[in-house]
Amino acid sequence: MGEETRSSILVVDDDPDVLKRMERFLRFEGFRDVICCSDPREVASIIDRDEVSVMVLDLIMPGMPGQKVLEETRERHPEIPVIVATAVNDLDSAIDCMRHGAFDYVPKTAETGRLASSIRHALSIRELQRDYSALKDTLLAAKRPESPAFADLITSDERMLSVLRYVETIAASPKPILIIGESGTGKELMAQAVHRLSGRSGPLVSLNIAGLDDTMFSDSLFGHRRGAFTGADTDRGGLIERAEGGTLFLDEIGELSQVSQVKLLRLIEDKRYYPLGADLPKASSAAIVTATNRDLRTASGTGAFRLDLFYRLQTHLVQLPPLRERPGDLPLLLSHFVRQSAERLGRGVPSVPDELVLLLESYDFPGNVRELESMIFDAMSGLKGGVLGLDSFRRKINRGNGAGNAPVKGGAGGDGTRFSMWERLPTLKQASEELIREALRRSKGNQGIAADLLGISRTALNKRLKNTRDVEGDSEY
Repeated sequence: MGEETRSSILVVDDDPDVLKRMERFLRFEGFRDVICCSDPREVASIIDRDEVSVMVLDLIMPGMPGQKVLEETRERHPEIPVIVATAVNDLDSAIDCMRHGAFDYVPKTAETGRLASSIRHALSIRELQRDYSALKDTLLAAKRPESPAFADLITSDERMLSVLRYVETIAASPKPILIIGESGTGKELMAQAVHRLSGRSGPLVSLNIAGLDDTMFSDSLFGHRRGAFTGADTDRGGLIERAEGGTLFLDEIGELSQVSQVKLLRLIEDKRYYPLGADLPKASSAAIVTATNRDLRTASGTGAFRLDLFYRLQTHLVQLPPLRERPGDLPLLLSHFVRQSAERLGRGVPSVPDELVLLLESYDFPGNVRELESMIFDAMSGLKGGVLGLDSFRRKINRGNGAGNAPVKGGAGGDGTRFSMWERLPTLKQASEELIREALRRSKGNQGIAADLLGISRTALNKRLKNTRDVEGDSEY
């Protein structure tokens, strides 16, 4: 469900002129779905028929007093916040309304900004209540979401499945969603899933922030008016206008300049923006989804990223685990990408040796799922015969693990070396034996894979194992 339906506001007042002014004011403030009611006796049927998020209620009305409408609404629909906006600026009336469950009491003589602020506050609380309820129900179900929106996200990993369940509950929220993950973990696929699940009628519009200065960002996102700068011969709408009623996806948000960060913050808070060269703002109903592989909290601490913007963006935080933390997904992904590559290349699906899965499990995949997909497509492109060979994968893994590129598992010393935390160095023989043990452990006893990890031939590994057996009299392997 999109923001327009979820943010519907019911205004109840017997004065038609007040209703017209209130409707114009609310639409100017960016509230798209406004329902006006001049007969308080119709409130109950309206609430039963339409999804009302907030009610703005007058107190003194013929036919049915506002206090009665408040009491009945709180009894039948306690989840709907009721803001009393009345010309009666009386303390006793305010106390009585609050005692009967009113969310706020705003005299009509107060500035209109106070009413708008109260409505936004009520909507925020209502949204949090919805999210909590949906999240609780979904997480308690503890099963894989069956939505086709997740069709491109291949996983059976429980940590990843919990992410999908969370996304299913918050996708329709009008609040910003921040997707964090290393390069290649599927952040763009997740943004597409969020949009499909949201039910928004508008399109998904994407913009990669990397390499954009403030002028390029502002022109791309907000558009411009004719004459705004040299070469601006006509009006041009920006991406935020194109995403109206839909979702705006901003990738690499950690690269956003300081000046642009202020503009994005204003858009999120006010739901309004200024095209370049424009004097009047335009309203936006687009939901905002962002993604980054940077640690924005750390960047906020150094001043590279605004802390207030970070907190706004991470209202809903989706963190994607790297592939090395979900090794159980390797067989699924391998099978999926082999079939996909075969279809793209117009050839049959080859058989996949079990040894290949062991080889892939021994690698840390710094490029994550994208790197695995590239590996498989390259191997399929050079395939000869009906069996997917290991040589192409071995070459790539050896390059990734060579020349000090392998991620160091376990602690390293302050100077960055692997052995600096050891009080006493092992002998070369002891180190060799420990390396062989670890290689066999990682390869689950497969000597061919262990030899690849050690950068030696299988014959050389067998010789070392034989020498160890001859010395010790038996084998630890």
